[in-house]
Amino acid sequence: MKQPGSFEHGGNIYALLRQSGQTSGDVLDFSANINPLGMAVSVRQAIETNLGNLIHYPDPAAVELKQAISRHYQMPEECITAGNGAVELLYVLCHCRKPRRVLVTAPTFSEYERAARAAGAAVEYFTLLPEQGFSLDVAEILPRLSGVDMVFICNPNNPTGGLLRREQLEPLLIAAQKTGTMVVVDESFQDFLTNRRELSCRPLLAKYDHLVVVCSLTKFYAIPGLRLGFVLASPAWTRTLHGAKDPWNVNSLAQVAGVAALQDSAYQEQSRAVLAQAREELYELLLQIKNCRPYPPSVNYILLNIADSGVVSSKLRRRMAEAGVMIRDCANYPGLSADYVRVAVKLPEQNRKLAAVLQQKLHSPECFTEEK
Repeated sequence: MKQPGSFEHGGNIYALLRQSGQTSGDVLDFSANINPLGMAVSVRQAIETNLGNLIHYPDPAAVELKQAISRHYQMPEECITAGNGAVELLYVLCHCRKPRRVLVTAPTFSEYERAARAAGAAVEYFTLLPEQGFSLDVAEILPRLSGVDMVFICNPNNPTGGLLRREQLEPLLIAAQKTGTMVVVDESFQDFLTNRRELSCRPLLAKYDHLVVVCSLTKFYAIPGLRLGFVLASPAWTRTLHGAKDPWNVNSLAQVAGVAALQDSAYQEQSRAVLAQAREELYELLLQIKNCRPYPPSVNYILLNIADSGVVSSKLRRRMAEAGVMIRDCANYPGLSADYVRVAVKLPEQNRKLAAVLQQKLHSPECFTEEK
């Protein structure tokens, strides 16, 4: 298992550019799972129109943004906390809840563990098995809830793509209610899915006050540099979160960008249609690469097992970066190893380049090492 503190993420294009001397135009970043359609025209216009407002503080209540979130996701405004990215609110939540023991699946998004440890919690893993496709059997996790103050569920799971329906997660909420465990469900990638309304736990918030739903707006709307996300929780927990966060935590441009993005239904529909087709096409391309075993994707990223190639993930990542293609080395995920990498789904032409470079590097003598 990875040691606490060895946390890394994809999307660090700046480090690559500093090391390689390349420009951003030379690099295709498949290490971060961002909408390849890029920023919507409506969002860009909203940002440009509001540049002059930077002489003022942001709205500390984020009123227009919360109204837009409320309309789009059909949630009461008193249940919404806006954040400087969803990750900021994970830290605020953990510092408010002050859990002693936290349970996370392995592998999953590392910031759950990092936020929990920052609040002084001990972190335990519920390991997902590769021979079961890294799927989570909710019935098997229920006995682990005793004595656990908080459990994190990523749905769809990052980096495996595992997906659970709302009715599959409700038994977890029922059991957690009895053990006094807060259930945090991260739905940051659900906006990419056409069946998201069947999956989301949002309708269960009125029924379970120990449920917290985390959402990101940066991935689907391609604005990770702005940082924007929100948390849905009971009115009582929402008041607690508001009292614990920075009053101006969401900057002015992020607020107007969020409002514009949530109103742009044409961009939303186009994104889902394009990504659904591109995802299936990329999966088929990856299946054709010898010694590369992709897991069936549910959203805009695909986990690959490269164990049969004899190439370790760190060396493959470096060799592909030299060819201008960034991928995510998954060796630092608890529950994974140097046999795994993750790639994002981009536009068809970009995906074909990824497959071609991957095919070349997986079978190039320069990538081989005896170290596993």
